[in-house]
Amino acid sequence: MWLRRGRSRPTISGASSEGSEREAELAKRIPVGRLGAVEDVTNAFMFFADPKASFVTGQTLYVCGGASVGSMQL
Repeated sequence: MWLRRGRSRPTISGASSEGSEREAELAKRIPVGRLGAVEDVTNAFMFFADPKASFVTGQTLYVCGGASVGSMQL
């Protein structure tokens, strides 16, 4: 999967069409109740890039809206 741009909101390629029933179903299964956006990944990246986070090392941050903690099936 990869991020697809060119619409009002970039999505994961192949996941669904914007505003589709499939997108709504996927969003219901994610604990935060929505699909992720490019800004979500960007914000996580900017946290680690900030000098204030310089003591944080060797971490894995899942930017998944909580989907990795449950038994969500795509």
